[in-house]
Amino acid sequence: MAGVTTEITVNSPEQMRELGRRLAKLLRAGDLVMLTGELGAGKTTMTRGLGEGLGVRGAVTSPTFVIARVHPPLGDGPPLVHVDAYRLGGGLDEMEDLDLDVSLSDSVIVVEWGEGKVEELADDRLHVLIHRAVGDTTDEVRHVTLTGVGERWATVGLGVLSA
Repeated sequence: MAGVTTEITVNSPEQMRELGRRLAKLLRAGDLVMLTGELGAGKTTMTRGLGEGLGVRGAVTSPTFVIARVHPPLGDGPPLVHVDAYRLGGGLDEMEDLDLDVSLSDSVIVVEWGEGKVEELADDRLHVLIHRAVGDTTDEVRHVTLTGVGERWATVGLGVLSA
């Protein structure tokens, strides 16, 4: 996948939330963010930080059982659409069938487990891969790789996130 890439090491859940808050400052309406990582990697924790950074209403929790949750803005920013695509077969049709009652082009869309399922939603997208040690470990360290795909991300300085 060609694009602008930044790698960041995160040492705690609070640092993952803070990364989400910082990333939110780079996002705008129409952005698609795809989160990939094992169970417990920190996808929802990062999305909580995104919600805080975007200033949206409602607690950001995993939408596993509802598939998608819309968090309206408290101010003049875009709504956050948080999707768990784990149980979706894939593709734009199923996303449209969710009847989210928002315009995806006016929202920031964050999709957990979206790889191979939602790329067709946008030519420009941000892939966030969160890698953690697996097995019997209490290791909180996560290696986060952010890859911006498309014109939208060609000039965004993702490197500011690692500062």
